[in-house]
Order: sequence, then structure tokens, then C-alpha cells
Amino acid sequence: MMSLMVHLKSVGHLRGKGDRIAKVTFRGLSFYSRVAENCEEVAPFNETFRWPIASRLDGNEMLEVQVYNYSKVFSNRLVGTFCMVLQKVAEEGHLELTDTLIDDNNTSIKTNVTLEIRYQPMDGTVGVWSDGEFLDVPDDRDGMFSFETDSLLSGQSHGSGTSPGRSLQGSIPTFRKAGRGVFSAMKLGKIKSSRDDHKRGDEPAILDMEDLDRKAMRLAGALDPDTISLASVTAVTTNVSNKRSKPDIKMEPSSGRPVDYQISITVIEARQLIGLNMDPVVCVEIGDDKKYTSMKESTNCPYYNEYFVFDFHVPPDVMFDKIIKLSVIHSKNLLRSGTLVGTFKMDVGTVYSQPEHQFYHKWAILSDPDDITAGCKGYIKCDIAVVGKGDNIKTPHKANETDEDDIEGNLLLPEGIPAERQWARFYVKIYRAEGLPKMNTSIMANVKKAFIGENRDLVDPYVQVQFAGQKGKTSVQKSSYEPIWNEQIVFTELFPPLCKRMKVQIRDSDKVNDVAIGTHFIDLRKISNEGDKGFLPTLGPAWVNMYGSTRQYTLMDEHQDLNEGLGEGVSFRARLLVSIAVEILDTTSPEIICSSDVQMDSVSNISESATGKIEEFFLFGSFLEATMIDRKIGDKMISFEITIGNYGNQIDGVSKPSSTRRKKKDAENEEEESELIQNSSEDEADEDKDLVSVSSTPLMKPVITDRNYFHLPYFEKKPCVYIKSWWQDQRRRLYNSNMMDKIADKLEEGVNDVQEIIKTEKAFPERRLRGVLEELSIGCSRFVTLANKDVNHAGRTKLDRERLKSCMREMDSMAQQAKQIRTQVKKNTVRDKLKLVQNFLLKLRFLADEPQHSIPDVFIWMMSNSKRIAYARIPSKDILYSIVDEETGKDCGKVKAVFLKLPGKKGFGPAGWTVQAKLELYLWLGLNKQRKDFLNGLPNGFEEIRSAKTSCGLPSIPPVSLVYNMKQVFQLRAHMYQARSLFAADSSGLSDPFARVFFSTHSQVTEVLSETLCPTWDQLLVFDDVELFGEASELRDDPPIIVVEIFDQDTVGKAEFIGRTFAKPTIKMCDEHYGPPRFPPQLEYYQIYRGNCTAGELLAAFELLQIGQGGRADLPVLEGPTDSERGPILPVPLGIRPVLSRYRIEVLFWGLRDLKRINLAQVDRPRVDIECAGRGVQSALIQNYKKNPNFSTLVKWFEVDLPENELLHPPLNIRVVDCRAFGRYILVGSHAVSCLRRFIYSAPDKTSNHWATAGDISVSMDGDGSVRKMDTVVKLDAMSDAVVKVDMTEEEGDKEKSKKKKKKKKGGVEEEEETDESVLDWWSKYFASIETLKETLRAQEAAQAEAEEREDLEIAAETADVKPDDLILKGPKTKEKSKEKKSSKDKKKGHAADASENRPVKAKVDELMVYNKELESEYGNFEDWLHTFNLYRGKAGDDDEHALDDDRIVGRFKGSLCMYKLPLSEEITREAGFDPNMGMFQSIPHNDPINVLVRVYVVRATDLHPADINGKADPYVVIKLGKSEVKDKENYISKQLNPVFGKSFDIEATFPMESMLTVSVYDWDLVGTDDLIGETKIDLENRFYSKFRATCGISSNYSVHGYNVWRDPMKPSQILAKLCKDGKIDGPHYGPGGKVKVANRIFTGQTEIEDENGLKKQTEEHLALAVLNHWEEIPRVGCKLVPEHVETRPLLNPDKPGIEQGRIEMWVDMFPMDMPAPGPAIEISPRKPKRYELRVIIWNTDEVILEDDDYFTGEKSSDIFVRGWLKGQQEDKQDTDVHYHSLTGEGNFNWRFVFPFDYLMAEEKIVISKKESMFSWDETEYKIPPRLTLQVWDADHFSADDFLGAIELDLNRFPRGAKTAKQCSLDMIRNEHELPTISIFKQKRVKGWWPFVARDENDEMELTGKVEAELHLVTAEEAEKSPVGLGRNEPDPLEKPNRPDTSLMWFLGPLKSIRYFIWHNYRWLILKVLGLVLLLLLLGLFLYSIPGYLVKKMLGA
Repeated sequence: MMSLMVHLKSVGHLRGKGDRIAKVTFRGLSFYSRVAENCEEVAPFNETFRWPIASRLDGNEMLEVQVYNYSKVFSNRLVGTFCMVLQKVAEEGHLELTDTLIDDNNTSIKTNVTLEIRYQPMDGTVGVWSDGEFLDVPDDRDGMFSFETDSLLSGQSHGSGTSPGRSLQGSIPTFRKAGRGVFSAMKLGKIKSSRDDHKRGDEPAILDMEDLDRKAMRLAGALDPDTISLASVTAVTTNVSNKRSKPDIKMEPSSGRPVDYQISITVIEARQLIGLNMDPVVCVEIGDDKKYTSMKESTNCPYYNEYFVFDFHVPPDVMFDKIIKLSVIHSKNLLRSGTLVGTFKMDVGTVYSQPEHQFYHKWAILSDPDDITAGCKGYIKCDIAVVGKGDNIKTPHKANETDEDDIEGNLLLPEGIPAERQWARFYVKIYRAEGLPKMNTSIMANVKKAFIGENRDLVDPYVQVQFAGQKGKTSVQKSSYEPIWNEQIVFTELFPPLCKRMKVQIRDSDKVNDVAIGTHFIDLRKISNEGDKGFLPTLGPAWVNMYGSTRQYTLMDEHQDLNEGLGEGVSFRARLLVSIAVEILDTTSPEIICSSDVQMDSVSNISESATGKIEEFFLFGSFLEATMIDRKIGDKMISFEITIGNYGNQIDGVSKPSSTRRKKKDAENEEEESELIQNSSEDEADEDKDLVSVSSTPLMKPVITDRNYFHLPYFEKKPCVYIKSWWQDQRRRLYNSNMMDKIADKLEEGVNDVQEIIKTEKAFPERRLRGVLEELSIGCSRFVTLANKDVNHAGRTKLDRERLKSCMREMDSMAQQAKQIRTQVKKNTVRDKLKLVQNFLLKLRFLADEPQHSIPDVFIWMMSNSKRIAYARIPSKDILYSIVDEETGKDCGKVKAVFLKLPGKKGFGPAGWTVQAKLELYLWLGLNKQRKDFLNGLPNGFEEIRSAKTSCGLPSIPPVSLVYNMKQVFQLRAHMYQARSLFAADSSGLSDPFARVFFSTHSQVTEVLSETLCPTWDQLLVFDDVELFGEASELRDDPPIIVVEIFDQDTVGKAEFIGRTFAKPTIKMCDEHYGPPRFPPQLEYYQIYRGNCTAGELLAAFELLQIGQGGRADLPVLEGPTDSERGPILPVPLGIRPVLSRYRIEVLFWGLRDLKRINLAQVDRPRVDIECAGRGVQSALIQNYKKNPNFSTLVKWFEVDLPENELLHPPLNIRVVDCRAFGRYILVGSHAVSCLRRFIYSAPDKTSNHWATAGDISVSMDGDGSVRKMDTVVKLDAMSDAVVKVDMTEEEGDKEKSKKKKKKKKGGVEEEEETDESVLDWWSKYFASIETLKETLRAQEAAQAEAEEREDLEIAAETADVKPDDLILKGPKTKEKSKEKKSSKDKKKGHAADASENRPVKAKVDELMVYNKELESEYGNFEDWLHTFNLYRGKAGDDDEHALDDDRIVGRFKGSLCMYKLPLSEEITREAGFDPNMGMFQSIPHNDPINVLVRVYVVRATDLHPADINGKADPYVVIKLGKSEVKDKENYISKQLNPVFGKSFDIEATFPMESMLTVSVYDWDLVGTDDLIGETKIDLENRFYSKFRATCGISSNYSVHGYNVWRDPMKPSQILAKLCKDGKIDGPHYGPGGKVKVANRIFTGQTEIEDENGLKKQTEEHLALAVLNHWEEIPRVGCKLVPEHVETRPLLNPDKPGIEQGRIEMWVDMFPMDMPAPGPAIEISPRKPKRYELRVIIWNTDEVILEDDDYFTGEKSSDIFVRGWLKGQQEDKQDTDVHYHSLTGEGNFNWRFVFPFDYLMAEEKIVISKKESMFSWDETEYKIPPRLTLQVWDADHFSADDFLGAIELDLNRFPRGAKTAKQCSLDMIRNEHELPTISIFKQKRVKGWWPFVARDENDEMELTGKVEAELHLVTAEEAEKSPVGLGRNEPDPLEKPNRPDTSLMWFLGPLKSIRYFIWHNYRWLILKVLGLVLLLLLLGLFLYSIPGYLVKKMLGA
């Protein structure tokens, strides 16, 4: 019976006196102890509790002991709790311990508990499993089965209490495979050992997988193989004693190094811009570069179609943080900057993270940053693409623009972001900083001191925050290392923002150089969550740590970039207390500030404790080994320094705030101080004061290891360092992060295992994947239980709480999904499920990255001569200690191999690859009070040496060094077999490689093999007397790692580094038997790295054998050197080297191509040498390479012994040498074929369907030949109905139907008219094909969307409790709303449905295949039998991704290989016509020179890179083939980035001399040389000889005349007859009734053909063509023949390698000259636009708004005229006459506009040719959509005319005019989409009323008038026949309008107007005024004359 017993002995260090009681809980069942009465310090319980248990003890279960003060009356008061994880108990079965309790606040108290635990499993055996052998199986397992094993494994583990000899109920048998994975990139940790249980010492410890499976099958009987899961294959397990952690092999920091980027932006058009009659310009701004489009005049919806390209060469981080800003500016000109209408911002990173790194044809929403209350200011439609090196952008096919202008559905926003974004305020609060470095020289300080008289801090810091293109700054705090700002910076930005990162920088304000002190980036995705239960961005208040260059101040800091945040910081710079909050604004509220400028406020101080309680941390490190120290450092004394923050930094830490001051500051009130002391254990308290940190090792002189490296002689004595530091206690954050990281590491390892099993084609990858999923779900559920602890300790921020919630949710759902997926893993679904699991991995890594820092990272510096030389940076979370195992950092208390590297830019490139030093380092970081077990992880067998200074040698003082008294002696055997695909380090393109093996302080080298990239050293290196310190058993489980470095030997100078790899040896202790299964070890592949790039693979095995008392005599014997020539070199012994068998390799030598000069001399007489595993063959010599570069002897062979295991096959080397005079040979170039598998010959399988001979099979034919099933492109039959069946709801269905009635297919126009053959041309065929291509792509998208949806539903259904919105997401995004996802899918499905349902039956046009890529990619490079091997020479480049190797290519070898095991079966050689000279290469054409006519058709180019300053190019085509070159310079196309060339070129060529065709596009320049835009190269020879018959594409239908005429000189029947003859097939036999039989397949087809005159003739051609179109169905020789096609090829420019410069659509036909000549080339010249004339008669207007007030009467009136244009305002605007003084808004015009224009039907564009400016040399052709604009204006005499309203009609789709003015309303424009539309090109004549609209102040549309117009479209010919006059002129004049009198001009009849105007309305007023005037006059006269009269009277005159 299994049971758990707990003996509770006593509880000590209790406070006070009283009764105590204890409660012990396990698995939810509690026991109470008796009451211990009246005890003081100690409560002696001495009681035993026993729990009988049914299921085995899980290592994750907890035991809880609670101690209470007992009270009879009141409830018991809790003293403290003790919790422990029973991991150790489950392993060992017995444990005694004393530990402290913790109180409610999770702080430990002095009280301790002593107990003993015993665990009794069923049969008493515990501790014989190796970790990870058995997984914990959750109890809710559906498929339970019992499984009996013999002894499967022995080993050591925790977490499994079952014995190997019993049946395991409900657990899953898990097998472990010996570490024989053939590819192990880094199988460190590969513990091939298992501590043998002595009871079964001789049992094989590990069985091979296959045996296990057989055994499993035998034992389990009917065991369902779909439920078996496997634990780790490579068993990279952490053993109980695992004291070493895995080093990371990639060295070089990748960030910070500049890369090429190209951003291309096409601004297509803008719509709905807010404003009246504007002249908009679009400004595109990226970072500081600005480019502008041209200005379009007076329009709210300008059409630009302008393409801009920005090139950058910057580090990725800088690139992705740049902001792309699109703004629309109104009326900008040379003098004024214009007014901003609206802007749109997004960072480059957002674009780059889109699928295909691009947004295509999307609408950006403009908003006004100065007025956030306003809504949308309009939309810009654009394409944005960001291309890095090596990315290729797949442009969706650019044919006629058919995307409906559904703006809402195509917004320029990443998926999951709502269309309506709101404004939000981002509050960034900056509180204070500490630990800043000096930023000024001491000299300056002394000068200042002399003047001012006081010593100030040498730094003037301020903080600058950058976000979304805006900057905010705090004030400057003068002279302060610990500045306090308490300010906040407020950004106003749309939410969610399209900028991912916020940049926070502390800068030093200085007049001379204002520099960054440190930079921190805050990723908004990490501090927010967009799910339904998500939260807005929030952070802190929390400290962020900043890292950068070293702290000593120099004026010119070479590492200044590090402080700007580029690259990995090499030193702690400062930490800053910040918080971020976001508030969504309610823009309707009145008191809101409208502008979005950055604002600054001050904020109140925050309390000390807000960021957490300050705790004392203790960091301990011990250096067990320091080797591989670079000799360049010189032999000065060396020491190592460890720092955490500024603690421990002796040279350049900050002087001022010393740690004592620090402590005082932190503990301002006495209680805290005393608490600090109390918490530390008693005996420590008194000496705690003088515990000084020791942060660096003593100086020591290095000792020479070998030519390149030193080591330090740390033999027995290992130096130690320790540091005390004080930080806010935020360990919880790190713990959660550690747990997730560990789950992720385990998952990653599992995924690698599965990939490896698949790669090496081992059995049952699905079982391992199930194991991985199980580990994942257990890990996740474990996280959920553990993470929810100490939830309320000090300093928890909102982000902590929210993140915890969201992580718990995510992990919980991940656990569910993993369980779910596990049940779905089957053999055939492994790959798909693996993808889902990789998404989990990304998500876990994303969640594990904690945005709020706490403890800074630890830096280890190597110091020599008190200079800092090299460093390593270790995240503090990795070494953080926790009582709970899962929370501990992965390297805490473990020995870690650390490689030091050079700081900053010094570490880029070759310098960064050499190891500066390799340390074996032990680190432990934890709370000082948990310090007691900081030495536990060290290898055992040491004594501690404390420093002499400490007085009484208290045990709590950490040691300054450890002395090991146990040492083991070993012999290491390194079996170095071979390496392959090494990096080319010499100019010859080869290397002279040797390997250097390092182990501990020893190193040895293999011999140098010259001139090879695939050396087979076959050498055994023996290291004798390797001394390792520590216990034997521990070393056995955890040997140190072996470093292997590969170098290239140079005759002069130092050997050059090629790459390095790590390995762990298999260990044999002296008491173990040397035999299977572990010995002899097997060869494995180790991936070699050079920086971050792979540089080859090493095949080797390593064993470490303990030398016992008997000395070396006991070791397995070594055979002596066998090979006398190699001298004393030992070969790899027999049991280890691979088993060989005999192979024959046949080589087909075809020819050499494009050999470049070698040392300026031409290659004249080349020869090819083939070598594989020491054997080889030489080709015949080419006598004159110029005349004929082909070989005379085609096939040669050689025999060679190769390993049976195909994965171990050595590479085959191809070398080309040039034979010069006097027997000299010069290497031209070489190629290594690293994988021979594809050349292994396998006999054809006679049983397969292709060989079936029973009866004839009739091949089902589709309705017509044009239907082709392709791998990539599902072609649709032009007549077929729907593409995709979509389940629509009924209403949708009805809508669709109604739409169908209304909508006609866009392209339908021309087909309807042009059904007669004469009008169809090649372009009709081309456009019809493009339509089909797009429909196909849509159909695929819809199918994919449907499949995704189905999968989502399946998963959702199965995990019923998981809400669908928690479903798996791609990448680290939290699930977006599933609604949105659905809508986007429905939209895609909808598109496809539209495409299919709304397609009227098209007129039948024959189609061709349009490939949106190169033809080669569709047909495997045409290497069906002729392979091309690139020959390399010269050093490989060292850029990332190995700078494209193109510049190293010096030529190409054409040929092939075939290898097979001997002897070969007879059947093959006995076949009829077998030519023994040709071996396996039967029926291969001869390679004599052949003359060919090459006809190149160039259709068009798209998206060319602009070559001129104006952002355009003047492209023309150049075609080169051999010596002949055709330049089409005179036909350049002016200022066009999407030119249509429509040309064909004929060139005669002779293969093989001229076989590489180059098609280039150049830019024509008036002065200077023309620039190359881009070129593409096509190997014609491979196409010519390919069995896919790429000489001339086969069309879908055969016709002898018309646009689809047959192009090939051979008719289909002749082609078919030839194919049958060549393939030795029976046929073709034409039978009656339209049947033809080929081999045993029967095809049907029509048998009549019509010639030009319409006569029917009998013909077999249709039948033959039907067979050719289905040739892939013919048995044995069938393959897909190349159809008639157009291919799209990328144009590349050698100056900008890897970045596409545009694409070109073209195809090539080839005709051998010895055949009949082909007909003339097809006419594909661009369609000439058709001339039309649009006649617009403006009859009347009505309800036009009245603008003018009358001077006299105040009456409203308008002087109306109408203006119209078609092409562009300036060229052809026409105005009617003015209808003066309309009082009712009615106007009568009867005025005719006449617009002649050129129109391209197929593209629906008007073509205009005009000079771009007065300086232009020639006219440029523009294509613009046909839009008629009519505007109504109010004429003014003196001021500018007033704009009243406008309407724009797209001539292809405009609403039908209303019959009467009454029916005409705004709805005609508002609901444009719903209304039926008409096309003037179909209707020809339309009359009706249309509304004029304008926008009022609130941007609402308002009706400003109505116009009655008549549109009449005539062709140019008709226009000539019936001409009309402009206005009301002859011919065909219109009658004068009948306008009321008022409208007569004032000047014409003033009286009339006066009478009319004034008399009628105002006659009484006028009479009264006249009377008044007379009266006044009389009065005036009276007053005037009165004085005179008075005088007269008075004088009496």
C-alpha cells in the first residue's frame, strides 16, 4: 500500500508563551496535532500522521503545515505557514528538514518547524527514473490503458514514483531513445548516461527506439498506436544532480548592424477630402525624408497613381521605429506651405509585420492632429511595402483595377484594429532616476570647483520621450546623479496607435554635445492586451533599467550607439522610475483641448514603497574555469569583475551615494531598520555591518594553452565573488517569467526533436509530438496553480495584476488546446500540428518577456591592466533563486559555460566570432535571508576558504575561494570523422580546414586537409590525464562541454576562424562496462556556427573514459595508426566509423557555361574533376572553350565505398580546372553537392498505376481544353458556373441575386460588343486570362478562409469550454475578436462568390496561363535531367545571410549525377535499346552545337524603381544573348513606371555558346549614360532541352487564323507523334468518333476546323492537342507540358542585391533552325486608345443655392454658370454663359460642352499625353479614370467667383439621372453603391437630372443645386460625320434659352431694368422719398436765404 508519512517533531523560536496547535494538510486532507500546552520557545509535538494514497506521489504536490496559537474561547490565531513541494520526497522517499514559517504577508518569520517525511510507494523502490522519462499524466485522460514493461530504463528522476517492473495505471509508456539523433545542433545536456541501479546493473540502460516499439507492440497487444507519446528523444533532461546549464551557441549580437531596406509607397488616389474646391497634394514622409505628389486642381477626389521609393541603410530597430506619415495639404506652392487637411501615421514595423510585408490597395483614414474633435478628414488609397534584403514581395496581379471602391472594407489598418479609432491621451510620468554615470571630465569639475567652490555631480540630466513621431522633454535637473523630476509628458494620439514602441531616453544637457545617457524602449503590445478581457496600455510606476556603454566618461565614446539603444548594452547606465497610463478621450465633451501637441505637466511625488519593498539581495559567483582567453590581450594579469547595477563596480560605479547612505535612505524610519536586522538570522546580525562585497577575482597571470589561447590556472582553487545589493522586491514578476520561459524551453526542445525525427526520417514523429503537447499542457496548468501566489505584496502595479490575469487565461487556454491538439495528432497531421505548436512557442516567448524591470542584469567583465576587455551579460532572472523549483532561473545554482565577447561595434564581424574567454561560472542570486543554500548547486567535494580579515570566521560569511580536494582523471577521445559545407575562407573558394578541440584546459588539433570544404579527417584525438574536480558521479551526469573550433590554415599569418560548435561527451566510469548500447558512441552531426550564421556541420563522436586505479591499461584498447602514409595519426576506430557499402556513381558531363577570367587570363581548356570519398573521375578536356564549351564524352562513372546510412554520405565535390601550358593546372571554381539523396536512382515501381497495363483507361476531359489543373493555380473553365459554393443566409442570397441583375462584369463591356472574331486580339486573351488568374486567387483565398474557419470550429467544438475567442493566434498577438476574423473571412468568401455569381456568361475567349512568377519556379528550374551547378571561387561574404553568394559565382557546370548500390538488377540493362555507354542516362539528346531562333515577347513592366529625380523613369528594353544585343532605345516610354511595351524581338543564337538571355530595362536619359533599372536572366538551354517542352507553349485550342493562331511550326499531331516516338510509347492511334489512343489512355475531342473562309475541314489536330494538354496522364513518360503563357519575372539590379526593382511580364519562344521556319511573330503591340467625343448639353439648373445679396433690396440671388471638364482642370475645362440674377436658383443654358478624348476600353482609362512642365523634353503619357466633373458657380464681377457645388460622374458607373427635378435628391450620391449604375460606353446617350453637392462646415454633404444634362458619346468617326458646335454655335446649334427679363444685363437696358426692378416693388417708397427730398430742399433754400432777408429788413434797404 502506498502511503505518505509525516513526523512533526517540533516548532521552535516561537514568541511569547501559550498553547500551540499544528495543522498538517496533504491532498486536501488535514490532520490536527494535539495541543502543546504552555510552551515558550519550543513546542514539542512529536506526532506522526499517515496518508494512505492510491495514485503515486507527484513531484509537484504540496504539503502544508500551519501553526496556530490555540485558544479555547476565541478562534485560533495563525502564527505562520510552511509549504513545501514534495519533489525531493518523490525522488528519494525520505527527507528530514528544518525550515522557517512565513506569515500572511509572505515574509518569513523566525519561527521554524522540524519534520521528517517518508514516502512508501508500492514496492519500495523510489528514485530510479531519469527526469522526463515519465510525464505526469493529468487525470482527465480519456484513453486509459495499462502497459507492462520489462525493465525499460534505469536512471534518476523526480516526478515518478512507479517502478519499472510494474504496470503503470493511467500513465503513458514513454520511451527514451539513446542520443543518436543524427543532427544535433547542440545536444548538450545529452545525457546518455543513467545511474545504474545495482540490482540491474547489466540490463541495457537504454534501448533503441525500434526495439522499444516492437516491445511495446508485443506487450500491449492491441495498443492503439495513436495514443502513444514519447518523452524527450535527445533526453536533454535536467538530472537531479544537473549542475550545468546549456550554453548558447550563437555569439554575435545581431541587432545594431545596419541592413538595406527599401520602402515603396504608391499613392493612388484620395477621396472624400473635407474642404471646398481644394487643390490637394499628398506628402509622404518617412523619418526625415519627404516626397510630394503633383498638385491636382479643384477636386475633392484627386487621382495620382504616383510611386515613391525610399532607400535606407540602418539597423532593423531604427528602421521599424521610423514613422510613415501621409498628409494631404491644400494649395501648396512655392511661396506658401499650404494648409494641412489631415494626416495618417503608422510605424514601419507595423507594415513589416503584415503578411508579405505590405498593404496593397488600402485606404488610409486621415485625421487632423490640430483638431481632435473633428472626425475623418478623407481617405488616401495607397500601397505600402517594406522590403528588407532577401524579402520578395508578391504583388497581387495588377490588371484593370476591379476592386470595388469599398473604402470601409479595405482600410489601411492591421487586422484586428477597429476602423473607428478614438483619440486617446498617453500619460508618461517621469518621477526620478538614480545611478547615473558621470557625463563630464574631472578636469571640468575641478575648474568649476575653483569658480563656484563646491563639488557638484557631473551630469545635467533630462528625459526625452518619443512616440508616434512626436517628442516630449522634461526639464533639466542640474548636476544630479539622482535627479527628481515628477513631471508628466502627455501625447494625444489615435488609439490603438499604429506605432508599436515608445522610446524613453535620459539625456545629458550640454551646450557642446547633448548626448544620450541611456535608452529604453517600451513595446505597447507588451503593456496592453486587446482581447475582450484585455486592458489599455499601463505600466508602473516601475523602475526601468537602462544599459549602454561603459561608465567611464570619455569625450568621444566609441560605444555611444549603445546608449541610443542600438545593440546590446555592455554596462548598467541608470534606472528611471516611470509610469504610463492611457485614457480614451470623449471628443464630444466641450472642455477638451483640440490640439494633439505634446503637453507637459508636473505630478505629485510617489511614495518610496509604491514600487515595492526594498530588500537586500545577495549575489554569489564562483569561477570554476577560465579558458580560451584570446592571446591578443597579452600576458598582463587578468581578473574578472561581476556587477549588478552599480554594486560591485569598482572602477566607474558612482562615487557619491555609498551603500551605507543607501541603506539609511531606504530605511528612514527605525522600524524598517530594525526589521531588516531581525529578518536576518541572529548570528548574522552583528557581523552584517562589516560584510564587504568582494566583486572581483584576484589578479592572475594567464598560462599558454596553445597558439591562440591562454587559460588561467584555476585548478584546485576556484575564486569566488559575492555582492550585496538593495532592490525593490519584485521577484514575482521574474518568477512568472521564469516559469513561462522554462515551459517554452522545454517546448522548443521538443519541437526541435520532432523536426529532427522528421528530418532524419526516423519512425513515429507523431509520438514525440504528443509527448511535447503533454509536457506543454502540464506545464501550463502548473503555471496557473503557481502564479497566483503572494498577490498582494507591496509595489504591485495595475500591469502586474492585468498581466497575471491575461497570462493565466492564456496559459489555461493553451493547456486546454494542447490537450485537444494532442488527440488530433496522427501520422499525417504531424506537420500541420507542429506549426500550431510553433505558434504556441512564439506566444509563450512573448508572454514571458516582462515589460516592468526589477533587478538589473548581471555583467561579468574581464579586466586586464585595469582596462575592460570583454564582457558577458546575464539576465538577473536567469540566476534568481526561489524555493519553488519551477520559479528558479534556469542558470541559478548551476555551472554555466559563459563566453565573453567584445563590447559594442567591436563585436561586429570577425572580431565578434573569436571567443575572448570561456568561463565555467556558477552564479546564485536571491534574498539575503534565503542565502543558506547558495552553494548547493556547486559540484561537490570542496572546502570553503574565507578571507582572513573576518574576525571569528562565522559560517555565514561567504567564501572567497573554494578548494577542491576530490579530483577525477579522465581520458577524452574525440573521434573527428568529417565536416561538410564549410565556409569558404580562401580566395580559391575553398578552405584548408583543421579542427581544434578544447576540453577544460587542454586543446588538440586535427591535421590540415588542403583545398576542401568537406574534409574527412577520420582522426582520433586522445587527451590523456584530463583532470576534473568534483565527485565522480556528478561528473558522469554533467560533464563539461567540449568546444570544437574549425580554422582555415593560411600559409602566412594566423589561421582564419571558420566556425565553432559545442558537444557533450558520453562518459564511462571505471566501474562500467564498455559495450552496447552506450558504447561505442555513434557519430553525430553538430551544427557549426560562425557568428549567427551556420557555417557547416561536423560529424564526430566524443567519449570521456575515467582512468581508475589500474591506470590506462583498463581502458578499451586503441588500434595503432593503420595508414602508414599518415604517420602517427590514429584513425576513428571501427565500431564508430560508419558501415560502408559499394556504390557506383555515374556522371553526365554536358558542358561549362559563363566561365569568368581567372587572373585576367581567359579559361581556354577546362576540365571537370569529380571527387567523392577519395575516389573520382575526370571529364574529357574541352579543347577550345570559346568554340564549343560542351564535353565530347557524355557519361563516365566510378565506384566508391559509401556509408549505408544515407544521412552520413559525404559530399561530392565538383572542381573545374583550366589546363595551361607546361602541365600547369589552375583551379577555376568548385561546387560541393552536400546532399546526394536526390541523385540516388530508384528502380521504377512496376506496381504503380503508371505501369498498369490491364485494359485501356479513358481520360475524362473537361468541357474544353483550356482547363488545366496546376499545382499552384486552379484554372477555371471560362464557361463554368460558380467558383466556390458559399453557404449564404437567404437574405444574403437574395441580395446577391439582385446585385447580379444590376451589376454587369466590368470586363464584360468589350466582350459583349466584340464577340465577332475580327475585333478580338491578343490583348483580349491576355486580359481575360488575368481576370481568370484573379478569380482563381480569390477562390483560393476563399477556400483557405473556409478551411481555417472549419478548423477553428473543430477545435472550438472539441474544447467546448474554451471560448472561440481564445483560439490559437498567429504569433504573439492575443486573440483578436473572432467576429472580426469572421467578417474578414466572409468578405474573402464573398469576393469569390461575387466573382463567380455576378459573371455574366462571358463571350468565349481563348485564354493563356498568366504566371505571377518565373516559369522556372513552376517547373523546378527545368532541371528534369540537366542540372546546373554554380561554381564558386573567392572568400564567402560575411554579411548576415552570407552576402548573396552571386559575386562568388565564376561559372556554371551543367550535367547530372546518378548513384546506385551495386549490383544493379538485370531488368533495367536488358530493356530494348539500352545503350551501355550511357548507363542510366538513356535517351538523352546529343550536345552538338545547334542553331536556334529565339523570339522574346515583352508585354509590360510594373512597379519599376524610379530612376530620375522626378520620381519617374523613361524605360526601354534591352535584350542580350551571347554577342548579339537588341536595344529598343528610340521607343522609350516617357515618365512611366508601369510601361506597356508590347514588343517582340527575334535573335538568332547557337546553343551552347549563347544560352543565357538577359532582358534588361534601362532608363533613357537625355544627357549622360542610361541607367540600368533592373534585369532578369533566363537560361534558355535548360528550357530548350527540358522534357516539359518549354520551346513554344502549347495553346489551349488549335486554330489556323485569328488572334489565337497556332504559333509552333510543328502541328499538334507532329508534336504528339515525336513525343510518342521519343518516349517509346505506342501511339497515337486516331479512331472514329473523335477518339485517340496513346499508350493505354483514350482521349476524345472535336474533329473539325474552320479556315478563314468559314469552310469546315476534317482534322486530327484537336485530338492531338487534347492529348498534349493532358500529357501528364500518360504512364511513365507523362509530364506537364508548358502551356501558352506569360511569366512575370522580377527585375534585379546588381547594385542593390536581393531587392526587387520592379517586374516584367514576358515570354520566350524558341525554334530550332533545322526545322521549318515559324510564322511571323504575334502582334502584341499595345492597343491604341480609341478616339471618342463626349458631348454634354447643360439644359437647365434648378434649386441652386443663392449666394449674393442685392445692394438695394437685400434679396438673395445668384449669377449661375456651369463648368465642366473630363481630363484635368487646366487642359479642357469649359464654362457655360452666365445666367444672371436667378432668384429661384433656376438657370436656363442650352449650352453644349464637347470633350474629345482617347480611351482604352480594356483598362477603363483615358489616355492623355502632355508635357509635364515647360522644361520637359517630351510628352508623358498618363492614364486616368474617365470621370466627368460638373460644377456650378456663382459669377462675380470684381471678386473671385464662388464655388457652389459639384458632381463627379464615373463614365463607367454612374447613377441614372432622375426624370424630373423633384425626384433628384442627395440619395443619388449618398447611396451610390446600392443604386443601379450605367455606363456611357454602353448607353451612348443619357439624359436626366443630377444633384450638385458641397460640404458644409460640419463636413456634412448638402444639396446645392440640380442640373439637367444630356450626355452623348460618339466615336471619332461618327463625330466627323455629324459635327456639332460648342456652346450654341453652328453646326447643329441649340436654341437660345428663354430667360426671364430680370436677368438682362444692367448695362444693356438700364431703364428697363430699373423699371422692372425698382418701380414694381418700391414705387410708393420712391414717391415718398421724392416728396421728402423736395421738402428738405425747400427747407434748405429757406435757411439759405433767410439771413439776407433779415439784414435787408433790418437796414431797411
